[in-house]
Amino acid sequence: MSSPATYKSDWRLRVFDSLSFPTRILTPDGTIIAVNRRFLDRHGELEEEVVGATCREINQLHFPHQSFPCTKGEECPLCQVVTRKDGQTVLLHATVEDGEQHWEERVFSPILDDRGEVDFIIESIRDVTNVKRLEKMYSDMRQLIDNVVQSSVSGIIAADRNGDIILANEAAEELFGYSSTEIRKVNIEDFYPPGVARDIMSMLRDEKLGRRGKLPITQLEIISKHGEKIPVEMTAAIIYEGGEEVATAGIFNDLREKLAVERKLRESQMKIGQTEKMASLGRLAAGVAHEINNPLTSILMYGSIIREKLERDHPLSKNLDYVLEDANRCKDIVKNLLAYSRQSSPSREVFPLNMLVSESLRLLHDQRLFQNVRIVPDLVDHEVLIKADKNQICQVVINLIMNSVDAMEEQGTLTLATSITKDRKTAILSVTDTGSGIPESDVLKIFDPFFTTKEPGKGTGLGLSMAYGVLEENQGRIYVRETSEQGTTICLELPVVTLSNEILFDSIG
Repeated sequence: MSSPATYKSDWRLRVFDSLSFPTRILTPDGTIIAVNRRFLDRHGELEEEVVGATCREINQLHFPHQSFPCTKGEECPLCQVVTRKDGQTVLLHATVEDGEQHWEERVFSPILDDRGEVDFIIESIRDVTNVKRLEKMYSDMRQLIDNVVQSSVSGIIAADRNGDIILANEAAEELFGYSSTEIRKVNIEDFYPPGVARDIMSMLRDEKLGRRGKLPITQLEIISKHGEKIPVEMTAAIIYEGGEEVATAGIFNDLREKLAVERKLRESQMKIGQTEKMASLGRLAAGVAHEINNPLTSILMYGSIIREKLERDHPLSKNLDYVLEDANRCKDIVKNLLAYSRQSSPSREVFPLNMLVSESLRLLHDQRLFQNVRIVPDLVDHEVLIKADKNQICQVVINLIMNSVDAMEEQGTLTLATSITKDRKTAILSVTDTGSGIPESDVLKIFDPFFTTKEPGKGTGLGLSMAYGVLEENQGRIYVRETSEQGTTICLELPVVTLSNEILFDSIG
């Protein structure tokens, strides 16, 4: 039976021998005095072949591809342990013969004597190659994900449970208008109108909308740093860790350009539809006008003959006046129909934009209509030149003025304004009245042929449709800029005359 001292010594040896990592014990000068079974098994050697040699000798023998600090002129970790009397760790890297990367972590721990001096050093050798490979793989994956996130054209933002931003790519910074440092100081709720962020979280947690924690594509408005409301298409998700919500992530796509394209497409489709409709109705109007014109001429001629021969006090005199009055009104309608269906090309000439206002007002004969109407000219202070059929455009302006006077019931303020766009490519003439406005349901119909809001007998509904056609023929457009109970503004746009991409206008100021 072993003595307690022997048992104690054997126990320590058994513990040393059973260590999972190759381990050796060195003296402060680097001499190996013991190695465990794991070390010998790894290198296929006997204990007497190793014990007594120095660590430098064994390292060169067992680890020929390893680069040690002492061989590179760096401080030896063994010396550091002796000097500092504290454990040291060093990571060694090597490329072995087959080209594989190899990493070892060596841990040096001091064994102190009764005086506190280093008596021995235990060196534990741990192969951390797999750990390092996983770390590199993880690092590469993180780098790949970061590159994907940063290169995305969609804005990507992640926030923690408190709503603080923890990730934002460059597209998100540009969309929301914040720099990379500013955006980290903003709470996620500041990106939305009041209450919207909470609604999004409610939808994320609502299993009825799809998979829990995921929000389908949704259109909403976000708020930029400068307070601009931006329409976006977004999708979002809750990030879970151990079943607990730890963060949220959102992907944002700016819809401004897409909506602008869709709006232009709708306008183009409406424009094409309006043009086709007007062309078809124009052909119909021409045929109807010619068919009506002949019998109408006879009615007026024979009615006038009877009027001359009939005494004023004749019982039928008043009825005949009604017949002639309505026949003349039909004559005007036929005249408008023929004008509406005209096939001739406009006679275009270059003239000043402001001339449209003066010429149109001069051509208005019935000045009594303007007795209670205040006319306010607001003309551009440059002589902006346009190229169009002046007579046709003047007729359009006159028609708009008459409509405005009717809308104001012959009293109010009529403003005729001319201007030019910032790019100096388009001239604008606007007619603004202080009438009761156009009902929203009628705004898209007012340029349709035969559509009128006037009482029966007071309008043919061809005036604005003819104006639409005239502007089309002159490469311009007419539209309602705004309308409300306080009045209506209708604008005419015509291209400015250019030469070598420069505007021809002369300053008169």
